[in-house]
Amino acid sequence: MPLVVCVALAACKPQTPPAPTQQAQDAPPPPAAPETESPTDFVYAELDIADLQARMQRGELDSRTLTQAYLDRIAAVDQAGPQLHAVIEVNPDAMKEATLRDTERRTGAIRGPLHGIPILLKDNIGAVPMANSAGSLALKDFRPTQDAFLVKRLREAGAVILGKTNLSEWANFRSTHSISGWSARGGQTRNPYVLDRNPCGSSSGSAVAVSANLAVAAIGTETDGSIICPAAVNGVVGLKPSVGLVSRDGIIPISFSQDTAGPITRSVADAALLLGVLAGRDPDDPASLNAAWNIALDYPSRLRPEGLRGARIGLLHNRLSDTPDIRIAMQHVVQTLRDAGATVVDASIATDGQWNDDEEQVLLYEFKAGLERYLQRHDAPLQTLSQLIGYNAQYPESEMPHFGQELFELANTKGGLGEREYTSARARARRLAGPEGIDAALQAQQLDALIAPATGPAWVTDPAAGDRFPGAGYGAAAVAGYPSLTVPMGYSNGLPLGVVFMGPAWSEPRLIELGYAYEQLTRARKPPEYLPTLPARNVTAATSADAAGAPPGSH
Repeated sequence: MPLVVCVALAACKPQTPPAPTQQAQDAPPPPAAPETESPTDFVYAELDIADLQARMQRGELDSRTLTQAYLDRIAAVDQAGPQLHAVIEVNPDAMKEATLRDTERRTGAIRGPLHGIPILLKDNIGAVPMANSAGSLALKDFRPTQDAFLVKRLREAGAVILGKTNLSEWANFRSTHSISGWSARGGQTRNPYVLDRNPCGSSSGSAVAVSANLAVAAIGTETDGSIICPAAVNGVVGLKPSVGLVSRDGIIPISFSQDTAGPITRSVADAALLLGVLAGRDPDDPASLNAAWNIALDYPSRLRPEGLRGARIGLLHNRLSDTPDIRIAMQHVVQTLRDAGATVVDASIATDGQWNDDEEQVLLYEFKAGLERYLQRHDAPLQTLSQLIGYNAQYPESEMPHFGQELFELANTKGGLGEREYTSARARARRLAGPEGIDAALQAQQLDALIAPATGPAWVTDPAAGDRFPGAGYGAAAVAGYPSLTVPMGYSNGLPLGVVFMGPAWSEPRLIELGYAYEQLTRARKPPEYLPTLPARNVTAATSADAAGAPPGSH
């Protein structure tokens, strides 16, 4: 298994995020927001971007009302109630931004498809005026003076930046013995389906917030699984783009070879719309200037219910496939695809896992170089990896209550990016996962895409024992820099399962087409029920109805 697959740090006493800042005094008060009576009772629950935009266009809703409703829900469900700890900071300017969007709408100045829509950002994405901390107390007061490139894109499209989400600290690149969804600044994020279960990471807060209807949508980031895994175990859609499709400028990095940001949403349609906003060339991110960047960005045009007809899809088998409930769920996926006119054949990646050691070296080298470049460029209070290691050592009670910083220390021993160990490892990893991996598997049987179980059901969060990560089906796409899309496919003992679609570089349009058609046929997503725990019983298999998407707890 790769060194960092998506899982993160150990739990500690959660620290309550700041209370939502109310609207600026010089603006009129917003219309009264609907009261949230319980975690499962929210008037805007499960509405997508198109639904909300239609209401605003008809004058039935405005951005101030919607934004205030989400701020109230964050206070009631995230900070109180189930205490999900998904939101690490709310934007003090959120209501001011919403008021401006409403003023613009009244004058006919619609910025774009996200006009007035509240969006959350992972707390490694710079957005004025909030901190950008990667969950570390060392950066809790670090406030970049300009937005990340993707945040500029969101604002240009009319989005209201609602706040920042918790994450596995340093995007899970600090320790080899971590607990997913924990950061020193934000505490432990909780899975909304069953609160003692883990949300996976590192984009844990983004996925939980979307699943729990704390925002319309959120942006996560991934190096290897950090969008796909939390989306899958929290019952939402996660789309990891090809590396270079979305600029990384302004994002605290791990690896420029593998890092990307992408949408986490409750529907494939919302993911497609958001991706079209996020994608763009940026001179400050050389990967976004790739010569192969000749693709059409009108992703919503690929939302075709008949998109599976005539498709050829390869089914990958891994250790997850032998788990009874996952096996049943995948059988239902395959039957659904075939009934919709797709051909599904068994497939394999001949090089599967052969890139693991090389990926480890690539991440260690690139983390140190990229992180220090980011910290120095943005004038952060600490500017070297050595200084961060020293900070953690100085404050072990708050930063290292359960585990250390082995990955920090390993990365700090690495030399420059010109060293042969690094250059050879990078070339091998990308070749084994890409041309000799995914590409070869697709070409061998003329396939449009590969599918696999994204990961297993969420495990119990246990700071003492650490993560019990069940495995993953997305690693090849992460290492190759290729796109992947996870869509809810069912449940195991009430816990969500996702199926991941993977394709060659720049194949987002086709993956969206396939994933959307599958989603429309299954409608597997069910809102969470915020159960405190599961009954103490051994479940060896889900019923076929449960695997097909029956509500949590139906068995």
